[in-house]
Formats: sequence, C-alpha cells, structure tokens
Amino acid sequence: MDLDAVRTFVAVAEAGQFQAAADELDITQQAASKRVAGLERELGVRLFARIARGVRLTVDGQALLPHARELLRAADRATAAVTPGRRALRVDVVNRRIAPSNLLQAFYQQHPGIELDVVVLPDAPSALAELSAGTLDATFRSLRGSGGKVPDGLRAERVIDERHEVLVGPRHPLANAGSVTPAELAGHPLWMPGLSDAEPLGYYRDLAKAFGLTIDTIGPVFGNEALLAEIADSARLATLVGEGSRYLWPESYDLRRVPVVDPAPLYPLLVLWRADNTHPVLMSFLEYLRAGYRTPAGDVWTPEWAYR
Repeated sequence: MDLDAVRTFVAVAEAGQFQAAADELDITQQAASKRVAGLERELGVRLFARIARGVRLTVDGQALLPHARELLRAADRATAAVTPGRRALRVDVVNRRIAPSNLLQAFYQQHPGIELDVVVLPDAPSALAELSAGTLDATFRSLRGSGGKVPDGLRAERVIDERHEVLVGPRHPLANAGSVTPAELAGHPLWMPGLSDAEPLGYYRDLAKAFGLTIDTIGPVFGNEALLAEIADSARLATLVGEGSRYLWPESYDLRRVPVVDPAPLYPLLVLWRADNTHPVLMSFLEYLRAGYRTPAGDVWTPEWAYR
C-alpha cells in the first residue's frame, strides 16, 4: 500500500477538503486527488463522497481511517528505529560490573534523555562481527587476539586503563595491607574460576607470566555471590578485580580491596566503532570518553600487545 496515498487520505479525511489537505502536504490538489483515486482503485471501494463544501467519508472510508492512522504511526516508528539520533545507541559493555558499564551509566546520567540499548556480548569475535555488520554501535575490547590490530572498517581509541585490586577476606595474609606489589603477590594464589573469554584469559596469562603469578581459572562458575562468600570465609583464597568494578556483599563478609602497585598492572580497553557510523549520541559518547581518559602515569605495566 502506497504510504503517500494513505497519508493523503488521512489528511483529506481530517481537513474535509482536497485543497486544504494538499496545502498541508505541500502538493497540488490534482496530486492529492490522484493519490486518493489510486488508493480507491487498489482497495476497490469509494472512500469519499462529494458534498457542497468539500468531501465526507463513505462507510468504507470510515472503516479504513483508524487503520490508516495506525499504519502511518507504524511507518513513523519504523523510520525512527533506524534514524541516527532517534534510534537507541546499542553498546556492548562486556560485563555489567566493570568500568565500561560504569562509564556508560555516568554518560547517561549526564544525558538522561538519550535512548540506550545496553548489551553484554560473549566475546570479542562476536562483538567485532556485530560492529562490522552494523548491528552494534560500540564495544569495549582489548584486541589481544589481533595483537592490537584494528579490523578493517573499524576505528578504535584506548579509553580505559583498568588498575587491579586484590580482593581478600579478613583472615587472608594481605587483609591489612595498604597495597601489594606483583612480586609480593607471587606468593599468593589467585582464583578466577570459569574465565573463558579469550581476551581476558590471554591477558591474565600474560600478567601471570610477567610476574610469576599463579592464577587459577579452572572450576565451575556458581555466580559472583558464591565466589565472594568463599573468599570471605577463606584464609588463602584471593581474586583480582578491576579498580572501577562494582561488587556488593554483606557487611559481615568484611572483604578487603588491596591495590596492586609498583608496578601497577593495567588492563587496556579500547572503544571500537564503525568508521562510517555518524550516530550523534555515539559521537557525544566518544567525546565523553576522550575527555575522561588520562595517559597512564607512574610505575605501570601493560602487555606488549596493548594498543597505543
């Protein structure tokens, strides 16, 4: 069904005159009449009857009018869904507890009127494939799998250098430490069960090799709540968390977050997007990320493959 004809039919029905409807649509009266006549031929019914001061709807026209209005509303919604600046910005935050999610939330708090579709994709290949296909606007990844090389057609900027903290229970030997060095951490096994995504798994292997750490990723995953409960009750178990990550636990757990320093290992994350994506909210978000990023200072460590 010709949407221009449907739109003209609705305009004539509301104005009661072809000339008034034509003026509203910025077309000639002849064009308006032609559109309605074509719609009548398509449907096989008369939609208007002539009266002294214009036209009125026939019974068939009255029956069509609410459906025609709904058809136009559906068309407007469909257009809005794919119009940059009107459709929701779709962003992969990797994990809802870590820095990318926090940054996107902070951006939203500054721009509460924007539409966001926040997703968590399983791994970097999935995210990069969706970016390339145009079904995703942005993702945060390290690009370890490609050695920091950005795929064709995409753009990337390093916007996060996540420092590490050791999370321990009150009976752990590091519980009262103000900080811990990687050399000191080498004597304490770290438990990160179920880590399977190739990017973080590869990064933590690089970290372990660089500083002689023991990072155990073997074991089933029963959720963060179960992990935190076991760490709280253990004098031996510890895990690594990002400085900006969010975890909640009962006060009785008395868990401690101990910064890793001298050097401070950094998990490098890039924001990636399609080079031809001009969504205005994406552009604003990229500017927000650039404004908040600071080049790492002090004694820090990043893997050799980190994107510069």
